[in-house]
Amino acid sequence: MNRKSITVIGGGIAGLTAAIALRRAGHEVAVFEAAAEIKPLGAGLLLAANAMKGLERIGVAGKVAPMGHQLSHFSILSKSGHVLSEIDSSVLSKKYGLNNFAIHRGALHQTLIDELPFVRIETGKRAISIDQGPQSVTINFQDGSTHRTQYVVVADGVHSSIRRQLLPESQVRYAGYTCWRALVENPGLALRGATETWGSSGRIGIVPLKDNKIYWFICVNAPANAPNMQQMTAADLLSRFARYHAPIPQILAATSNEQLLWNDIIDIAPIQQFAFGRVLLIGDAAHATTPNMGQGACQAIEDAAVLMDELEKHPEHALEKIFVRFEQRRISRTTMIVNRSWQMGRIAQLTQPWLVTVRDAAMRCIPNSLNQKQLESIYQTDF
Repeated sequence: MNRKSITVIGGGIAGLTAAIALRRAGHEVAVFEAAAEIKPLGAGLLLAANAMKGLERIGVAGKVAPMGHQLSHFSILSKSGHVLSEIDSSVLSKKYGLNNFAIHRGALHQTLIDELPFVRIETGKRAISIDQGPQSVTINFQDGSTHRTQYVVVADGVHSSIRRQLLPESQVRYAGYTCWRALVENPGLALRGATETWGSSGRIGIVPLKDNKIYWFICVNAPANAPNMQQMTAADLLSRFARYHAPIPQILAATSNEQLLWNDIIDIAPIQQFAFGRVLLIGDAAHATTPNMGQGACQAIEDAAVLMDELEKHPEHALEKIFVRFEQRRISRTTMIVNRSWQMGRIAQLTQPWLVTVRDAAMRCIPNSLNQKQLESIYQTDF
């Protein structure tokens, strides 16, 4: 294999896992990140079994797993706390040897950075365009500087300028609901697993993390960039969800305004091309999805695993061909995830009381075995 110089645009989960894969495949790697500094931002995220398989494939699962909290159950509940659907993930973990983990995004991020001690990582470098030639690619940054490299892996997120340059028709779309998140101390609650509660006032998810922490999120239907939603306080959210079942009021009461993170929920409609000669789109730049299935970070990690798989199985191939093979393996799966997650969000965000009643009754009729099979289709990977 000929060692190539490959530049990764974006220092998030997609970019860092790809950098680890490329480095371990023997290439020279540099990472450019738009933020002024890389610091542990965000709240919690789910690393489902497919993500843990991906981390195992690139050789870092053993370091990530101790940072997470294993989840044995996932339940969807009604506003009153009745179980609408429940999945015992330990059944699937026995089959696949890996379970679901919840982890603080910052802890995962730092663990990935620690795996790249000899990789050049530059911050404050927002890529705005590229110029691709027959032997190299030049990256143009917002600060006026440029960087020349043999290949580029674009992992700079849903708002990627490079994706919009390559595919001008690929636009961000608003899902119709907005979201608050927070990471709080557990106020003495015994939580068996992760839950989502679906009701006419909105949806709230509760996920236990390591070190006695709880990650929660709330999704509420609203116009995009609604000022009244941006101005919501922890007390406002507590008032809105005060009639939801315990421990929702207790968790919201333990939340301060400073702990709140807010953003509208967006994705991009599935695109049908990731490989562009010497340039490859991965992660949210390629297949940004709504968070309804907890698969955003998981699919980014799968990207890195598939890329490493191709590099190791076909070391004689030019990277342009590797990128095309990657695209062929990833398009259908990521399209399925994006579409299914979008549809799930529409069902979960129903607000008309009569539709909520019909939905809840229908969900109770779905056998748990069918829910297990649907989850298993997500866990099955091709590496």
